[in-house]
Amino acid sequence: MKHLLIFLITCSIMLGANAQQTQKPPLHGKHWMAITGKPLAAEAGAMIFNKGGNAVDAACAMLAATCTMWDVLSWGGETQALIYNPTTKKVIAINALGVAPTGATTAFFKSKGMQFPPEYGPLSAITPGTPGGICYMLAEYGTLSLKEVLAPAMQLAEGYAIEAQTANAIERGKKMIKQWPYSKSVFLPHEGAEREAPEAGEIFVQKDLLATLQKMVDAEQEALRKNKSRKEAIYAAYDRFYKGDIAKEFVRGAQEQGGLITMDDLAKWKPVEEEPLHVNYKGIEVYKLQQWTQGPSMLQALNILENFDLKSMGYNSARYMNTLYQSMSLAFADRDFYYGDPYFPPEEPMKGLLSKAYAKQRAALVNDQMSRPDIGPGDPYPFEGKTNPYLGILKERGFNIAPPERATPGATPKHDATFNNIFNGTFAANTVDPAYTDRMWRGTTSVEAADKEGWVVSITPSGGWLPACIAGNTGIGMSQRLQSFVLDSTLDPFNVIAPGKRPRVTLTPSLALKDGKPFMAFAVQGGDTQDQNLLQCFLNVVEFGMTIQEAVEAANINSDQLWLSLGGEQVADRQPRAGSMLVNSNTPDYVQRALRKMGYKLYFDDRTSGPINAIYFDWKHGSFWGGSSNHGEDYGIGW
Repeated sequence: MKHLLIFLITCSIMLGANAQQTQKPPLHGKHWMAITGKPLAAEAGAMIFNKGGNAVDAACAMLAATCTMWDVLSWGGETQALIYNPTTKKVIAINALGVAPTGATTAFFKSKGMQFPPEYGPLSAITPGTPGGICYMLAEYGTLSLKEVLAPAMQLAEGYAIEAQTANAIERGKKMIKQWPYSKSVFLPHEGAEREAPEAGEIFVQKDLLATLQKMVDAEQEALRKNKSRKEAIYAAYDRFYKGDIAKEFVRGAQEQGGLITMDDLAKWKPVEEEPLHVNYKGIEVYKLQQWTQGPSMLQALNILENFDLKSMGYNSARYMNTLYQSMSLAFADRDFYYGDPYFPPEEPMKGLLSKAYAKQRAALVNDQMSRPDIGPGDPYPFEGKTNPYLGILKERGFNIAPPERATPGATPKHDATFNNIFNGTFAANTVDPAYTDRMWRGTTSVEAADKEGWVVSITPSGGWLPACIAGNTGIGMSQRLQSFVLDSTLDPFNVIAPGKRPRVTLTPSLALKDGKPFMAFAVQGGDTQDQNLLQCFLNVVEFGMTIQEAVEAANINSDQLWLSLGGEQVADRQPRAGSMLVNSNTPDYVQRALRKMGYKLYFDDRTSGPINAIYFDWKHGSFWGGSSNHGEDYGIGW
């Protein structure tokens, strides 16, 4: 009887029923909400709120803590954030993504036999962005000092009881870690023993990182003693990191191990405040970062899906999954070809890509009877009054971008041909390709914060994940984000590597406003699956009436019909898998049969929802609802 009850509860959640039973309870708060990827990091946010800080202060403290805990990122990684400012009632975009260093050229990497930059090591590093991002957000929109905000992270660096997830990740990656002397000294305290990484519960100490953070705080406090303003003092800490002795040691350590980053690279880099991109979906304004992220792909998918009656299809019916899969695949095909750093030419056709008229044309390509392995990039240029200069490349790659009424479906483009020749029924029968799924789902963390004054922050930081190469005696793991560039301009002419340029990243926080007020703040880890899961979380709330905790736990699908952004140095490692769909293990047999009849190749997992963290704003009752992923260690605290 007990097992039957569990089964019925699971099914009710799967089918979108308004059951309140979830694997984790929803969070409720009146004054503030702090959610992130680790319990101790969420506690760091709570500590800052209890000191009187606002949501920006708390978000910066959580970000610093997650970096210190190596929550699939570190201090040498990158930060991208959306902030709602209640004073201006505007959404602000923060671009704290590092850039390719001096010498990082297509010729350099091709000379090493690579078709993409490497996954790991010093040559995969872009300049650090997170320290600058924290300083910028705190100086411009926070209220506390850097010393106060970094205090929890510094206590963690002094030593904390490491959790099993990170400790075991270190042990699994120790062979690679041993290649880098500074990483080895930090991560392998039991070198020579059977287990060389820390054990779960062991006090993990990071003396070099603590010294680096102390230097930043010392620079701030010295500036305050000289009667500098709070903002000026925080930027003094920023300068010490990017131009002072911290920078010198970082560069020395990086170059000693074969890295390319120079002092000039660090000194020239700076975070940028931008206008976010947004679309209106049925009266809700959804905001994402610009096209240096994959964020606009979710906006494109929403525009396409607005042409369908999703609610009538039913949550995770075969018809819904098919429509969702093809809509996401259409958006990702455009992402893979047209997105890149907006500060470098050529100019991305974002006006056309985000136009409702273009979305309507793309929606007409969705086939409700069968899968579409032939989906490729469209032609957004006419929707901004221009001629597409890349038609020749698209034709050469085998794409048919004629309008739907003249398109001929069914042919697989050349870019998919190799994969489809080797894809067989074995994979479709239930097995998972571990190397592929690791690259597809490669994680990071997320940070969500809100306060009663109206500040809202959504961050998806990343970079410098384990196994990380630490730069000298700084304690800082270098980013591995260089791998998100392409070396072949025919794959994406907007995202070709060049010194000083930002790679197009998967990292994609989200904010939504309704009636001019915050509606949802949500973000997720997981590589190329991020905007797929965030899209479905949003639709779960808006179309299917789920609570925010139900929405973050609900079963999703993932499309593999895209170019991977991470992992593998050869084209074959990243090619799209047309028609390959991840579905939840509890998907009913009749839905599976219908999807296979449409031509989809299915594989399964028991959790397919994220992990997503989110805040829903309950204006009726004047409170927050928090949703924290049920995948692993994601955790939230509300008050």
